[in-house]
Amino acid sequence: MFKIGNVKIEPDGGLFVIAGPCVIETEEICLNIASRLAEISKKTSIPIIFKASFDKANRSSLESFRGPGLEKGLAILAKVKQKTSLAILTDVHEIQQVSAAAQVVDCLQVPAFLCRQTDLLLACGKTGKPVNVKKGQFMSPEEMKNAVEKIRSTGNEKILLTERGTFFGYNHLVNDMTAIFAMKKLGCPVVFDATHSTQQPGGLGSSSAGTREMSPILAKAAVAAGADGLFLEVHTDPKNAKSDATTVMPIEWVENLLNICQKIYKTIRN
Repeated sequence: MFKIGNVKIEPDGGLFVIAGPCVIETEEICLNIASRLAEISKKTSIPIIFKASFDKANRSSLESFRGPGLEKGLAILAKVKQKTSLAILTDVHEIQQVSAAAQVVDCLQVPAFLCRQTDLLLACGKTGKPVNVKKGQFMSPEEMKNAVEKIRSTGNEKILLTERGTFFGYNHLVNDMTAIFAMKKLGCPVVFDATHSTQQPGGLGSSSAGTREMSPILAKAAVAAGADGLFLEVHTDPKNAKSDATTVMPIEWVENLLNICQKIYKTIRN
């Protein structure tokens, strides 16, 4: 067992959620979404960790919005934490970002495309912060053992693994729910990313397509399959979101979905 902020994380120790916008757009939008999530957390009694990226370095197009950058982005995340008391997660793409991010956030995230980058994994592990590694769309769940071992070599055992779909032909992802069980055997809590799993990478040419209406179905299936937590990208204005506009979940869906998933979680464990 370990903690992300005040959130206890352990296999089968209670459902938790990582949620927020894909990328930091403005301070106002982040604070609005975070305050709504804090209210939902209180109503559902499900702990929520706020997630937003200061830089989306893996956008499809050079013209795509990437975020405010490291310094401004971390300042906004610090304010979100101060105003809402939510634990904070953000992703890092380069080892040069790790130290600064670790001083502000409660959990570092390694993006799926970078889950084999040894130096990045080691740098994250050495901070002593919890590290969430998203499984690459190109990897089997069993291969995530190598990412886990790299982080554990630093003495850091505070590791989460997140399933987010696997490439299946052009512009399509599929979800194999047995991947949750396979990664739990590595001794790490497993999170299911219900929104990115509905992506159709590069499906619009210069951006990804997606089917957000499938996210609740996948979230419920993942909890039934044994997921310890859920990852949901949410927004107050999904159609105008500057990243993942086709997959990000309307925040109005979240409370009801979490109540249902909580019931499924308790039923499966009992």
